[in-house]
Formats: sequence, structure tokens, C-alpha cells
Amino acid sequence: MKASFALTAIAALAAKASASCFSERLGYPCCSGNNVVYTDSDGQWGVENGNWCGIGGSTSQSAGCWSQALGYPCCTSTSIPVYTDGDGDWGVENGNWCGIQKGGSSSGGSSSSGGNVTPGEQYTITGNPFSGVKFFINPYYTAEVDGAIAQMSDSSLIAKAKKMKEYSNAIWLDTIKNMNEWLEKNLKTALAEQSGSTKVLTVFVVYDLPGRDCHALASNGELLANDSDAARYKSEYIDVIEEKLKTYKSQPVVLIVEPDSLANMVTNIESTPACAASEKYYLDAHAYLIKKLGVLPHVAMYLDIGHAFWLGWDDNREKAGKVYSKAIASGSPGKVRGFASNVSNYTPWEDPTLSRGPDTEWNSCPDEKRYIQAMYKDFTSAGIKSVYFIEDTSRNGHKTDRTHPGEWCNQTGVGIGARPQANPVSGMDYLDAFYWVKPLGESDGTSDESAKRFDGYCGHATAMKPAPEAGQWFQKHFEQGLENANPPL
Repeated sequence: MKASFALTAIAALAAKASASCFSERLGYPCCSGNNVVYTDSDGQWGVENGNWCGIGGSTSQSAGCWSQALGYPCCTSTSIPVYTDGDGDWGVENGNWCGIQKGGSSSGGSSSSGGNVTPGEQYTITGNPFSGVKFFINPYYTAEVDGAIAQMSDSSLIAKAKKMKEYSNAIWLDTIKNMNEWLEKNLKTALAEQSGSTKVLTVFVVYDLPGRDCHALASNGELLANDSDAARYKSEYIDVIEEKLKTYKSQPVVLIVEPDSLANMVTNIESTPACAASEKYYLDAHAYLIKKLGVLPHVAMYLDIGHAFWLGWDDNREKAGKVYSKAIASGSPGKVRGFASNVSNYTPWEDPTLSRGPDTEWNSCPDEKRYIQAMYKDFTSAGIKSVYFIEDTSRNGHKTDRTHPGEWCNQTGVGIGARPQANPVSGMDYLDAFYWVKPLGESDGTSDESAKRFDGYCGHATAMKPAPEAGQWFQKHFEQGLENANPPL
């Protein structure tokens, strides 16, 4: 994730002699200044007149910390690691990565109180969880954007990319390992950012069902549709999420639950054997997680409902009301706040050029606004008590080049959409938020036809190519999304 480099010339030198600074014994002069650009086991290094030079007379890092060598500052107000790699422990301050010095203070000053932050009293969400809170900035995505900026030369594009770091997006818990790595660290960081009465909202995507994405190949998960993996999903995934959320009880959390799963149960059981085989595990898993997580007062859950060109047709919406009503009832006494639409998709919020007819295969909901309006009526009629929505606007700001609205993989013409905000549309009180669920720049799937997880949709004419594996960074797609942003960045 972070670039590292080695001074091979330094590593090759073995001279050991006393000198006014450590680098002289290695054949390099002492620096006249204190600008640290690299730190290794010998000490801190700077560059002057195009040559390496040593800073200070000892190998200690008291004047700085190891992360300065990698282009990141030392942490000054936190000692809470949110990520650890081969370089060391990383913290986040002001939305940027910083290095945490081992053994106490990161910057040589007094010890930060951030490491002693503990959860407070139980917080209870009342109403819209996105309203009246600060949105947590995903530090991993911030680092991805920094990496993307390093590959750019266009100043206008760089300026647009920098703005992306100001907005919140969801953190995907897409494997057991990633859940263990990211859930608590981000909860802890969000807790440390809370001050006074201002709460910090963190949004996670729960995404590791047995037999996940049964109708696709690019995003198949680690767990299979069998009894053994279903047990793992409960004990190693949901139970751990429950434990961590119970610990961090004094802050609001939103969970977006298992994208594509229940939508597949509406439309693909009869046509796709893998979906038929997954049905009992999908439904059982939803019952389990709603019972476990839906009773936590500081947590709001939204079940995924695909998008307008998946469930938008009249008969699909009618069937969806029955499937989702059954799933929610099975998790009683747990509760669901509402539903997430357009996750990882490109369907525009409004498209007045489309109407019900042959161009839309007679879909009465040819854009997301009309889809959510219809779903609100249908789900309410189906007896679902809490019917609120969030809309993923991370990639639907510009009408893409897809020949059919059902195209979903790395679509050309992509543009970032409306910014994350609560209560975004007047007159739609049941629309809780526009939010960026899918991080722009992370691939939907590979275009390599020889790859094990190649999905035909990623080879379609309207899918951008060449594309990396799902979840990996896709620079060209990211840059196009910036250029086509609507409203502009």
C-alpha cells in the first residue's frame, strides 16, 4: 500500500569508524540541515546537493520517526495503530497516514492520550443515522488516492483527486481476515475523533456470505455454500463483528448488509444453480445477523436491494416485498433500518430521457429515484415497518456507455456522483442519505479471460479494459470518474 525503498549503496558499506555523524563511517557526509527523507537501522538520512548525508550523531530516531522516510509525517496526537505493515504501525491524523514511534510518543514529545481513549456510554440512534454526525474518512482509501495522485501529472486532475480525500466512503469487510484487520481499528480511530457532542459515523459493508455473489464470478467470496462454511460465517465473522460493536457502543455505526444477496434470491434461484444451492444459507445467515446485530441500539442496518435495472420491474418488486419481509421477520427481535440501492452500480439517480418502453424492456423504474419511490410503496404495502433508503452515488454521476442498463463491470463513461449527505432530496423523507459505498477506483473485476474469476460482463464492449481483479486499484477508471464527476469536483 505504501511505497518503500532501500539504499542499496548504504547497505553494502560495512565501514565502522568513529565520526562526527554516523554516516561518515559509511562513506557519506553529515547533513547541514535536519530534513529527514529516509531512516534505516543506521540512522536518519537526508539529501543535499543530490547526495545522501547523515543527520545526527547516533542511530536513534529521536528527532523524527521512521515514516518520514516514506513521505509521511510522525503522529503527534495519536498512538492508536489503524494499520500495521512491514514498515511499522500507522495512525491517522487529519485524514492522513502518520507513523507511530514504538515505545510511546510518535514525535518525541509527551505521550498522546489518544491511546487511552475508551468507549463511553451507550449511544442510541434515533431517526436517520446519517443526520447530525461527522462522517468518518476511510484512511485506507485516502492512501489509495495518494497512490493514484503519485501517478498523475495533470495539475487539474491532481486537484480533483485531492478533493476525493475530503469525502467519506464505506469500509468493506469482505473476508474474515479483512474484518479482523479493519473493523476494530477503524472503530477505534473514529472513537478517537469524537469530541463533545459530535458523533463520528462509520459505515461498514458486511460482505462474506457462504456462496457469495452466486450469479457472478468476479466477486465470489472465500466461503462456500455448505454447512461448514456457514458455521464459520457465524462464529468467525458475525460473532466477532457483534463483539467489537458491543465494545464500541458510544458511537454510531451503519452496516450495509451483503450486497447482491437477497436480490439474487428474488431473480436468480430458478435460472442459476449456484443461487439455488445458496438459498438456505443466504436466508439463514440473514436471520442470524439480524438477530445478533439488529438489537444493538447504536447500529443501523440497510439490506441491499440491487438497483433499478435489477428489481425495478413490477413483478420483481412484488416478489422482493415478500423475500425481504420474510428475511426481516426471521431476524426478530433484531431490526433493520432500511435498504441500500445501487451499491457498486452505475444507474443514474435521475434519467429523464428514459421511460417505460422497449428501450428499457418495459421497466417502469428506469432510474434510481423512480425505483426507490416505487420500492417505498411496495415495501410498505408488504408490511415492512421501517422503510428507509440510502443511495450509492459513488459512480452514477454520468451516464455510462453501457448498451444495456444491467451492465455492471468497470463501465466506461463513469463519473463520480452526488457527495455523501443526509436527507438529500426534499420531499423524500424516507431517503436517509446519498453515500459513497463503492470506492471509485477499485475494480469490479478483471478483463483477463484466462483468469479464474473472469466474468463475461467484464469482457463486454462497454467495460473498460485492461482491468485488474475485483478490488484492486484501477487507475484509468478512477481518472475517468474524476473527469466526469457530476456535480464537478
